[in-house]
Amino acid sequence: MTKRTGIFVGSFNPFTVGHDSIVRRALPLFDRLVIGVVGDQVHKPDMPNAEERIKAIADLYQDEPAIEVKPYYGLAVDFARAENAHFIVKGVRSVKDFEYEREQADVNRSLSGIETILLYAEPQLSSISSTMVRELQHFGVDVSAFLPKRELISNE
Repeated sequence: MTKRTGIFVGSFNPFTVGHDSIVRRALPLFDRLVIGVVGDQVHKPDMPNAEERIKAIADLYQDEPAIEVKPYYGLAVDFARAENAHFIVKGVRSVKDFEYEREQADVNRSLSGIETILLYAEPQLSSISSTMVRELQHFGVDVSAFLPKRELISNE
């Protein structure tokens, strides 16, 4: 029997409670969910290397056997093919996100036949982004409320 596999990809710099919400809500849809962390070919200022980001995310889900965390390089559809995934999971916070993701989904489907599943952000999380968290960190603000904690994840 073929496993129903989805991928959830991003730079995850950092991985936020919004990302965690998408993972938790997507997990029941799949037998296997692979979180693909953009590899080190993307050069953004102050971005931790892929290995650090992968380890941090993998630690969060260490008790969830259906979740794997891996680096990926290149196109998401190529990563999906390599993982035998037929679905790409994306989170959407706003109309702006929706338009961008809809265009990406159309291109990905035409290139590969791989479908994109859009999950809308929970209302209380719709303003949280990695960019916002990095900006707050830059100014010395405690951002712990915006970052998932393993004990909260494993108890849900």
